[in-house]
Amino acid sequence: MDRRSPKAVAADTFSLRPPTRRNLRWASGLVLMAYVTAHLLNHSLGIYSFAAAETVLRGVQAFWHTLAGTALLYGAAATHLALAVAALWERRTLRMPPLEGLRVALGFALPLLLATHLTAMRGAYLAYGIEGSYARVVWGLWDWQGAAAQLLMMLAAWTHGCLGLHFALRAKPVWRRFSHLLLAVAVVLPLTAAMGFVSMGREFQWTGVPPTALPTAEQGKALGAAENAIKWGYGLALVALLAARWGRNGLARWSRQPQVALRYPGRTVHVPHGWSVLEASRSHGIDHVSICGGRARCSTCRVRVAGPADHIGEPGRDERRTLERVRAPADVRLACQLRPRGDIEVTPLFAPLPNEGRPAPVGSFGRERDVAILFVDLRRWSGLSERQWPFDLAYVLDRYFATVGAAVRESGGVPNQFIGDSVMAIFGLDCDLPTACRQALRATELIGQRMDAWSEGFEAQFGQRLEFGMGLHAGRAAVGEVGYLETTTFTAIGEVVNTASRLQDHSKTAASRLVVSLFAAEKAGVAHAMGAAETLTVRGRSEPLAVLYGQHTASVPV
Repeated sequence: MDRRSPKAVAADTFSLRPPTRRNLRWASGLVLMAYVTAHLLNHSLGIYSFAAAETVLRGVQAFWHTLAGTALLYGAAATHLALAVAALWERRTLRMPPLEGLRVALGFALPLLLATHLTAMRGAYLAYGIEGSYARVVWGLWDWQGAAAQLLMMLAAWTHGCLGLHFALRAKPVWRRFSHLLLAVAVVLPLTAAMGFVSMGREFQWTGVPPTALPTAEQGKALGAAENAIKWGYGLALVALLAARWGRNGLARWSRQPQVALRYPGRTVHVPHGWSVLEASRSHGIDHVSICGGRARCSTCRVRVAGPADHIGEPGRDERRTLERVRAPADVRLACQLRPRGDIEVTPLFAPLPNEGRPAPVGSFGRERDVAILFVDLRRWSGLSERQWPFDLAYVLDRYFATVGAAVRESGGVPNQFIGDSVMAIFGLDCDLPTACRQALRATELIGQRMDAWSEGFEAQFGQRLEFGMGLHAGRAAVGEVGYLETTTFTAIGEVVNTASRLQDHSKTAASRLVVSLFAAEKAGVAHAMGAAETLTVRGRSEPLAVLYGQHTASVPV
């Protein structure tokens, strides 16, 4: 679903678009993370020998000292820092989860910590042609103060990068699956780097320090002056930025400028112009989920909004990509990106669960997946219930559930809920969406065949025909455990589930056993064999839905 006008879509299609902030942050961050990781691995080689570590260092330096390597490294550093400054300036409140605050603090502290290393290594090379070497670094820092400074710098850079990756990827199933292994790597690599540093120092004590070029006293004094200038310049610039933020926010609070009213369910808060909805929630103590830390890399902070269009505005490219990825309706926005220009109503769609007064961890929400949802429902069940004994009805339900459940499992799905005379099945928990849709359509075939075979004797036994209807839709849903205390169940939640249920309801009046969305049929590759699509207004959806009808679908390969 594309939220833009046809003119905007065409402009994006036929023009070269500049990278978004998210893309720049990702690219620059990955370059810097690769640089830090390579350094730690190189340090770790010192456990084997100084010669091995020094040999690899020469090769690494040969790349980073080239024009391309220099432009890549320092361009990435400048871009990352500029984006961090812009993000800090745009923040209207510094309230954030502790880990997110640690990531931000480490990021802004890094230039101060790196100033010594930068001037001693790259500065000496550029100004005097003195190559960096482990002999200079290790022996020059072979005291507890120097070693502690070196270790602190490594830990700060590594921790900042690891936290950035964690916030960006922690909602991904693959990241969570290997999280323990990744945590082990994050802990072990700095330890091996420190051990390599110590091992090279011990080697120098036993064998003597290898000869190496060192800065003269005059050169050292000049490099020290450059280091102090970097620290003072950066420190004053950072203080000026924080002071400017404080002054801007204080002026907004103390002036009589009109504020924006955000009407949450059961509560209204007022914030100055320029605040995001997520910042408003955090500032006023409203629980609001935001797994990625407010950078449009997830959709967990999404809110349903209502109000004048000029108060809401249009989503930017990063936000639009995320909303399209989860196929969000037109009235849904990301709280971290939405900065209202006037009064609006907002309803958070991912409510935190109580967990000792804090939001529940990511894992308790399950995960988001592209799935196909099938609903099957018996017809005229109320009339049958009036005429039959309860144990006879229990037999009918048992056989019905067994018939549908077996067909779903044989097709690759999971029969998920058995409520009254309805069955909900999920496809796609361990495969891609096209396969899930093919599996679901195959299940409708098997259900139709087996229910028809049963119905031959059903009318003679129970005095009415065995009739049923099915609805099938596909899209993004949250899947996981829901419930209270020990009473929980695995299920899927989202617009796709509600729509599939509505399509099953529509099959009652559509003279068709199966109503399937055009989207699901196209994903399965059988839309062309099911006739012309019809546009249907589905209760609970803001936009009409194209659907197809089928008594039996064409054979679908799984």
